[in-house]
Amino acid sequence: MQTGYSIIAMLALAVLGAVTCLLLSRPRQILGTTVIVSALVLGLAAYLWIGVLGAGFVTAAEEWFYVDAFSAFHLIVLTLVFLLCSVFAWVYFSNEAGEHPFSRPVARRFGALWLGSLAAMTLVLVSNNIGIMWVGMEATTLLSAFLISLYPTRLSLEAMWKYLLICSVGIAFAFIGTIFAAAAIQSAGGVQAEALFWTRLASPDAHLDPTLMKFSFLFVLVGYGTKAGLAPIHSWLPDAHSQAPAPVSAMFSGFLLNTALYCIMRFVPPVRNTLGAGFADGLLVFFGALSIVVAAGFIVFQRDAKRFLAYSSVEHIGIITLGFGLGPLGTFAALFHMFNHSLSKSLAFCAVGRLGQQYGSHDMGILSGALRSDRLWGLALLGSILSLIGAAPFAIFMSEYQLLRAAVSDGAWVVLAVFLIAGSVVFVSALGHLIGMAFGDPKSPVAPSRIRLPAVVVVVPALALLLFLGLWLPPWLLDAIGRAVAVVGVHT
Repeated sequence: MQTGYSIIAMLALAVLGAVTCLLLSRPRQILGTTVIVSALVLGLAAYLWIGVLGAGFVTAAEEWFYVDAFSAFHLIVLTLVFLLCSVFAWVYFSNEAGEHPFSRPVARRFGALWLGSLAAMTLVLVSNNIGIMWVGMEATTLLSAFLISLYPTRLSLEAMWKYLLICSVGIAFAFIGTIFAAAAIQSAGGVQAEALFWTRLASPDAHLDPTLMKFSFLFVLVGYGTKAGLAPIHSWLPDAHSQAPAPVSAMFSGFLLNTALYCIMRFVPPVRNTLGAGFADGLLVFFGALSIVVAAGFIVFQRDAKRFLAYSSVEHIGIITLGFGLGPLGTFAALFHMFNHSLSKSLAFCAVGRLGQQYGSHDMGILSGALRSDRLWGLALLGSILSLIGAAPFAIFMSEYQLLRAAVSDGAWVVLAVFLIAGSVVFVSALGHLIGMAFGDPKSPVAPSRIRLPAVVVVVPALALLLFLGLWLPPWLLDAIGRAVAVVGVHT
């Protein structure tokens, strides 16, 4: 297979998988289909990544599809997280009963929307046209919204509508920003057919209109930032994450938020070329730092484990955004942190979701003594949250250390102080929550669950990878992230 064809194959596989799920009659067949399709798409993403690292970029369909080192890295994170969440969905829905049986209609709806969301996010990452990228982002909103209310209740429907309304307004702002970008390149004498191609927009020879690009980035940052969960436009996120089924919450935090942040970063190179680095970087640092501070305040007072993890996502998206605004070293730290957070947060939501099934609640006061009740998922909870708060020797400790180095190198002393203070608040409060959940006395007897192979496949490789990357960053991964850094306009 030529490398470019793998882009089309990834999209086609996800769409065909979604259609297949509508035709299958047994829930287990549908869950198996989601796992198989996710694994195949991960294989294609790895093949594409190797091609990109060799050639610099890969195109298809007359350059309407374009994958460089930055988008290829995101594709690897997306497909890895999606496979992890798909395997967990097999574990999670196999244990659903009582009020929420995983019946045939529910399974068909889940499979079609699940793989449809994979296709939409893949479209965002492979589109060279920023208008098509926007269409893909809007499709993720429409498809993933109905996953929140997979089991319709008053609270889940309320969360779904809140997500739809707030994110649709955000996507509308992003659309206006896209129009401003198109106008900026048209005023510079661009060819109409290529006006929305990112490769044309990001070219140093584009000579874009500075005023229009300034408005474009402001609208894009607010618009896509709403979907990414940046404060103060993050209010949909805790409700959606707390009401969605655990595999959906894991996918939301594990990658859907990154997709929106990816769209923002696609606009950064043309803005830097037109206005210099100060304008875009200053806004990224401001919204990143604000998100960390706001999340820290909310994390202290959380009592629901899924809402706690949702606010943790706001914090970590803020850390990633902050890193993107701190030059080459900060961008490297941001991309490394993105991978680490995606893996840690997906595992954390899986652990809370499975333990919540056993305890009958996500209340942290009830989720007590998890290590004694379920060794595997208790270990997953302990390891993932220790990773999320930056405890050594997990990988997030290293990416946050790189971010501190970037702040010092950039002379951003105020930002450094804010990050350290807010991070300390999160560390202490989250550690207090974790000690009770992992080591506390169970409030009621919980029958220990049997350890099954799919659960081991979710927990053990994820924890092992987080520990491995906290101890050693392989040279080939270091080089791959460095190439992704170069794409967004800062060179290592």
